[in-house]
Amino acid sequence: MQEHAESRSVEDPDRVGLNAEHSRAEHALEQIRAATAGTDLEGHIYLVGGALRDEALGVPHGADLDLVLEGDAVALAKQLYDAGLSSHYPVLYPRFGTAMIHILTPASSEGGGVDVELVTARSESYHPDSRKPEVQAGSLREDIYRRDFTINTLARKLHTGELLDMTGLALSDVKAGLIRTPVEPRVTFFDDPLRMLRAIRFASRFSFTIEEKTWLSICAEAERLRPPTIAMERIREEFNKIAVLPGKRFRAGMDLLLHSGLLERFLPEMLPMQGCTQGAWHAHDVWDHTLTALESLPDDAPLELRLALLWHDVGKPYTRTEDDRGVHFFGHPAVGAELTRVMMNRLKYSNDEIRDTVAMVNLHMRLGDYRDQWDDPAVRRLIRDIHPWMDGLFSLTECDRSAVDIPEGISCDLNAIRARMDALMSAVTIDSPLNGRQIMLILGTGEGPHLRDAKEYLVNEVIDGRLGRDDTSAAEQMIVAWWKSKLENRE
Repeated sequence: MQEHAESRSVEDPDRVGLNAEHSRAEHALEQIRAATAGTDLEGHIYLVGGALRDEALGVPHGADLDLVLEGDAVALAKQLYDAGLSSHYPVLYPRFGTAMIHILTPASSEGGGVDVELVTARSESYHPDSRKPEVQAGSLREDIYRRDFTINTLARKLHTGELLDMTGLALSDVKAGLIRTPVEPRVTFFDDPLRMLRAIRFASRFSFTIEEKTWLSICAEAERLRPPTIAMERIREEFNKIAVLPGKRFRAGMDLLLHSGLLERFLPEMLPMQGCTQGAWHAHDVWDHTLTALESLPDDAPLELRLALLWHDVGKPYTRTEDDRGVHFFGHPAVGAELTRVMMNRLKYSNDEIRDTVAMVNLHMRLGDYRDQWDDPAVRRLIRDIHPWMDGLFSLTECDRSAVDIPEGISCDLNAIRARMDALMSAVTIDSPLNGRQIMLILGTGEGPHLRDAKEYLVNEVIDGRLGRDDTSAAEQMIVAWWKSKLENRE
């Protein structure tokens, strides 16, 4: 059995936003209720899933709703569209008896509205190596028992409000804070191995306990969390939902992923972090240091910052050396950045997400390197190097430092360096006095990487005060001398 020491109180940092979503959701349900009153579907439509779980927890539910009906969900979606409840034709999946429709609400003109998934009550069966189920129409009870966890099996009749707990466990498990499957765990996880990740997410989000039989089944079935059974994109989306939890719950999720064996299936590069001792000011190994740092994340930290903090020291186990002067991790930011790129490419993150996360991992030591003795050109150079990720790197450094005990007088004053950087922010706009075409004409060369190096050389000369920003004449002389020196060194 896997359990958290943290309190099980459920507090969402964006409760105000959830309250607004809850109001929109209730308005959408009222519209569907009115549109189906007096029809053959009255009394056969049920609100199910997370909305009722959150309500039982005392948490306002969001604006995504799931309705199960003993009837044709595709036909109902078309009916609601024809009645004017949506301005967009529903997305239909006739093979699976499901449909998605966006219900208009009073806030729709401001980007609101509510997504409602309509599902025909069904039973499913799966082939061992496929996530495409064979679907048959079924009873409400069959539909309830095919769901992932008992806490998600509540159902409420849309028209009467009657609450149904058909497993007899949903309300008690919500109250007890228990994650368990409605049928044999191995059956539930065989149907969809991604549910093992969902168990970790719910346990972390709500500080619930995973029931022992369910936990042991996750550990036993962890190896099934892999393509082709589960696409990496689905794993990424579920992992992201763990990563965006408040810091302490993000930490809890990572520990559960490690000890369940699930982490090994999609992020094996992280495993050597456990047991990698650091020495010096570190009381923890790399794994526990990283998880301790996660606890200091601001609740509104973006995903890229969260991932960069998670992976900022992933390169340490691969660069660890030890001698009579102590433990060293030479070059670990660059190694960690490359490992981060590999992991994110595997999980098919976007190019922008990869760029920003990798950059912060690669640069995460730069602010800590700052010393009061630095002159203005050195600070300007730091600004240019980290500017696109400056805010994230300050947050990352603060979280990183919260997990170590750096002696007073050795660590840099982040407030002081921020003040100096703010005073010298004009460095961001410094550019080479000569553009690439001018440099090619002066040197008599074609295009190539030397143009980037040449412009960077001139920028550094401006930063160091040896060249005026607009002094193209001096820049020509400098670039000719620079190029001559490079050619001589090649020889």
